[in-house]
Amino acid sequence: MTSSASSWLNLPNSLTLTRIFLVPFLVGVLLVDERALLGNPELVARLTLREVLGVGLFLGASLTDWLDGWFARRRGQVTTLGVLLDPIADKLLICSAVIALAYNRYAPVWVIILIVGRELAVSGLRSVAATMGIVIAASRWGKYKTASQVVAVTMLILTNSLGKWGRYEDLATGALYLATVLSVGSAVDYFMSFLRMMPWDGEPPGKEL
Repeated sequence: MTSSASSWLNLPNSLTLTRIFLVPFLVGVLLVDERALLGNPELVARLTLREVLGVGLFLGASLTDWLDGWFARRRGQVTTLGVLLDPIADKLLICSAVIALAYNRYAPVWVIILIVGRELAVSGLRSVAATMGIVIAASRWGKYKTASQVVAVTMLILTNSLGKWGRYEDLATGALYLATVLSVGSAVDYFMSFLRMMPWDGEPPGKEL
């Protein structure tokens, strides 16, 4: 019993669970009323406490995404639980962050709908593929997408702070649009990969027998 538990509660899986654990704290920081922080709105605005905490939590959680995979490969601790939890943790982190940003009106709602919709669609695709014995590995476009989302979310959280030294909203919005394009593009890439690996019975649809 103990050896079984230790086999799945290893360092990589612990990092993944930590990422999931940090999500509600990140959402709480992004959505909390500024008047609730230290009880002094002016002090909060001066210290940009919300932005500092938000970026710290988000980047810390994003770092565990890289570390859990690195440790799993280096230590040979790739487990079924880790394979299942890692994409769930990633999507929880990104979707929670962008929805909170949309609620604060830091990001256009239609962009957030595209990003969240993409994450749900790819998750569904992988679930369907798994039932057919097809493993859809992470593509380079998926990695570019993740990196662009981390940059965009970080910049959007910091928009108010950066505004003290200049107006950077356009730059943050541009990073978000780039992340959206990569999100949609990587989703198309995953669906095309699935279609190529799908075991067709006979000729693919649209071709004459």
